[in-house]
Amino acid sequence: MELERAGAPLRARERPLPEPGPGELRIEVLACGVCRTDLHIADGELRPPRLPLVPGHEIVGRVSASRAPDSSLREGDRVGVPWLAWTCGSCAPCARGQENLCERARFTGFSVDGGYAGACVADARYCFAIPGRCGDLEAAPLLCAGLIGFRSLRMAGDAGRLGIYGFGAAGHIVAQVARAQRREVLAFTRPGDAEGQAFARELGAVWAGGSDERPPELLDAAILYAPVGALVPAALRAVRPGGRVVCAGIHMSDIPSFPYADLWEERQLVSVANLTRDDGEAFFELVASTPIETRVRPFALSAANDALDALRAGQIQGAAALVPDARLASASGPA
Repeated sequence: MELERAGAPLRARERPLPEPGPGELRIEVLACGVCRTDLHIADGELRPPRLPLVPGHEIVGRVSASRAPDSSLREGDRVGVPWLAWTCGSCAPCARGQENLCERARFTGFSVDGGYAGACVADARYCFAIPGRCGDLEAAPLLCAGLIGFRSLRMAGDAGRLGIYGFGAAGHIVAQVARAQRREVLAFTRPGDAEGQAFARELGAVWAGGSDERPPELLDAAILYAPVGALVPAALRAVRPGGRVVCAGIHMSDIPSFPYADLWEERQLVSVANLTRDDGEAFFELVASTPIETRVRPFALSAANDALDALRAGQIQGAAALVPDARLASASGPA
């Protein structure tokens, strides 16, 4: 499914089977998560460096060919392909250990073709082995919602009382990780979203309410997954002195002006950009030992536009994922 022009629906295209280059794997796609970043790209809020483009960066697949002899990943292995596709290793951020900020980084489904397809290629160094306890569908949102969520949780520090604004794909995963770490989770949904608030409580939130509400107690930290700039000052007012607000999205509407008093008393406002391979290795080690339930609504690959429309309309509880049409009937369940 190809994006030819920002704002236009994706179009189905037949392409030759991609051939891996040196150091790359060819991957038969089993499932590909539908991320809000894909929506930002399709709607033109993020401009990819080239079109046409195959979106999708939450890829779960099986290696069908390899030109990466030094990799531990082999033909037949089940792997995940994340947003971070390649880094240079030599620029100043890379030298500081901040490959997520690489000046020449490439990104799956943005700089290079992604997983809205039956097959893709990826640099073996940036792929992760998927724990066997995760089904294909269940694993797909872990590749971005989980990974970026995990990085944002790390940036929230040791916050014992954590607010999550936007309880979608990332929020419902991070809430479970936070609960496993014995943190209190408070969930903020769209105002009036009783179903979403019930879902948050089901996953262990001690409080759930609308994003226009104040929490019953001040938060140690808040993470914003909803791409709504107006929530930034609201979150700052909800955290205690010395608390932190983490903006975890790649795109957000403009942040309105707010009084300095909302930031004063050493409150901090930070953003998350991309991920590192260290994030991925640590996260999947945690996934292998911690029960994490991802709620995933499957769509056929040919229905990618329907999945994006449902995400745009706020109709997805948890996450969505695309499955090649022939695989849809048997996509879920353990590998």
